[in-house]
Amino acid sequence: MTVIPPTNLVDETEADTRVARPARKMSRAEKRAIAVKGKLSSPWASGIAIVIAVLWTVPTFGLFVTSFRPRAEIRSSGWWTLPWNPELTLENYQEALFGSSTSLATYFLNSLVITLPAVLIPISLALLAAYAFAWIDFRGRNLLFVAVFALQVVPIQVTLVPLLSQYVDWGLAGSFWVVWLSHSIFALPLAIYLLHNFMKDIPPSLVEAARVDGAGHVKIFFQVLLPLLTPAIASFAIFQFLWVWNDLLVALVFAGGTPDVAPLTVRVAELAGTRGSQWHLLSAGAFIAMIVPLIVFLGLQRYFVRGLLGGAVKG
Repeated sequence: MTVIPPTNLVDETEADTRVARPARKMSRAEKRAIAVKGKLSSPWASGIAIVIAVLWTVPTFGLFVTSFRPRAEIRSSGWWTLPWNPELTLENYQEALFGSSTSLATYFLNSLVITLPAVLIPISLALLAAYAFAWIDFRGRNLLFVAVFALQVVPIQVTLVPLLSQYVDWGLAGSFWVVWLSHSIFALPLAIYLLHNFMKDIPPSLVEAARVDGAGHVKIFFQVLLPLLTPAIASFAIFQFLWVWNDLLVALVFAGGTPDVAPLTVRVAELAGTRGSQWHLLSAGAFIAMIVPLIVFLGLQRYFVRGLLGGAVKG
């Protein structure tokens, strides 16, 4: 006796499965993301990106090679002749860092002393302010937030003279305090705006659940919201670190050019003006000034990209 398998039953089951599980319709944003991804992953886009990366890296590589070449070689030939004349030395860095005429090591420490508090102070204040604007309902909240946002359009140059006059009246001119306060004041509007937007992206159900469990504002801030804001905090910290470390105007105006408080950028600018002919010192000093922000950005760039594009969570 021959047994015939119930093929029609299998086909009907598969058909029912296909009917029960219809394909999800993609949104317009998802279709646009797929289209952009296809364009960016094309060979032409990859080739253009490689060309731009090479053109962007060549000056940095040339500065790096020049900083290790002897003084006589720098004056007689370009850095691209290194394969035919591979003569390198560390005397440029030794003289730039510890030489009596340059002593960049002191200014390097000054830059660290200026940069770290100038990053921590605005982030700490901006987190508290952003939480208040996002999750605390008080009278005039929207108007005050618009006023804080509008402060971003005020040019820094307009505030230099009034702030400097106030610092002189307080007796703070020429100290680290004026640089910390100035960078914090200039960074707060943008920091509050960015962190506020990230906090608003957090699902309100998380905050409501914490309130139901009896958590107050302090517990909600530190245990619920702060862990979710790591990409936003890291991205702004990198942005602020790069800005403060590479700043020349604020430090030169408020702190002056004395070796006690002047950052590395002030001394490198003086080298460019007074020792423009000594390329071995100028190239070594320039690379010393850029090595720290380069390491910070390359080491934390994933947080920077996540903080700018993704947000803390998706609600």
